[in-house]
This record gives sequence, structure tokens and C-alpha cells, in this order.
Amino acid sequence: MDVNMSTDEILNQIKQLQADGGSLSKKKVKQSHPDLMRSALFYFPSWEHAIQNAEAL
Repeated sequence: MDVNMSTDEILNQIKQLQADGGSLSKKKVKQSHPDLMRSALFYFPSWEHAIQNAEAL
């Protein structure tokens, strides 16, 4: 699997999406930010887990 983001980059992008008022639904992010979704699922067991980690920052 080609992963081009670190966990910090993933969490920062999730926080930025949230701050910009973007949808964090798995379907929407998969369509609009496929690299983010692919990388997040490489490092985290689920998309929800990645969101929870971003919110904990």
C-alpha cells in the first residue's frame, strides 16, 4: 500500500477539515480526500478511530 502521510499529517488534516466545516463522514472523505482516507486506514484500525485521535489533540 502506498502511504504518503505520517500520523501527524493525517491528524492535522482531519482537524483542518473539521475546522473548515467539512464533512468527516467516511463516504465524503473517501471521495474528496482519498489519500487521507487510505493513509488513515493504514495507521488506524478505523476512520472513527482516526477522528477520535484527532479530537484528542
